[in-house]
This record gives sequence, structure tokens and C-alpha cells, in this order.
Amino acid sequence: MASSKEYLNFIIDQLCGLEEISYRAMMGEYIIYYRGKVIGGIYDDRFLVKPTKSASAMMPNAEMQLPYEGAKGMLLVDNVDNREFLRELLEAMYGELADTRKKR
Repeated sequence: MASSKEYLNFIIDQLCGLEEISYRAMMGEYIIYYRGKVIGGIYDDRFLVKPTKSASAMMPNAEMQLPYEGAKGMLLVDNVDNREFLRELLEAMYGELADTRKKR
């Protein structure tokens, strides 16, 4: 099942307090970037983030779910209505993520 554009728009709107939020469509789902780094994505209308130490600490009861068959597990963000929480989560995760920008 592909994710809806409406759910993507809702999550992007919830993240509007952060600069440099972007996304890329990929096979019916959406990869979410924060300041050029992949933080997670929208899969089957679920907001999943990479299981960094800070994300695990901020969401100790979060379910680990597969974005798609054969993928590594990611953390389900169930507090998507709280913009402040989402801002803090992404800012905390940022330093633990690999840089995906192309080096010249």
C-alpha cells in the first residue's frame, strides 16, 4: 500500500518549524530529509524514523516496525500531533545521522 500525499503533507506541515525539511518520493513512499540527512520516511501512512540513540531515548516505548519487507527496522513516531516534540526529536537525531550530501 502506498502512502497518501495527504499524510505526507500533514507530516511536512507538522515539521514546518524546522528549516531545510525536504522529501523525495520513492516507489509510492516518501523519504524525509532534515538539513540534507535522511531521518526517516512515510511508509504506508506511518511516520518512521531511524533508530538513533536519541530517538530511542525520547520514545522509549516506540514500536520497531519495518518500512517494507527486507528493510531494517525503524521507530514508529506515534506523537505526530505534537510539533514541539517532533522538532526536538529531529534536532536531537541530527548529529547522529550520516551526511547524505554529495561531496565535491
